[in-house]
Amino acid sequence: MLNITKTVNDKELTIALEGRLDTVTSPVLESELQNSLDGIEKLIMDMKNLQYISSAGLRVLLTAQKAMNKQGCMVVKNASDDIKEIFDVTGFSDILTIE
Repeated sequence: MLNITKTVNDKELTIALEGRLDTVTSPVLESELQNSLDGIEKLIMDMKNLQYISSAGLRVLLTAQKAMNKQGCMVVKNASDDIKEIFDVTGFSDILTIE
């Protein structure tokens, strides 16, 4: 289960994720991002309540990062130590901006 909360502030979009970002839920996030990034210059992915991320979820983040590189920036915030460890092991710490 994944809950997605979107908050738009001018050209800044915050997406708060709660639950699990895996093979089942990542298409939902991918679709949400595709429909939300027009005109957005800063994308904030708030992972405070994200418990798990799979390779499918990482792929969605990578796709979002590539899209935002063309029109602004993407920042990952509030990732737990477990999520940060996954980013470290997969090399995503070098690709993503993690605050």
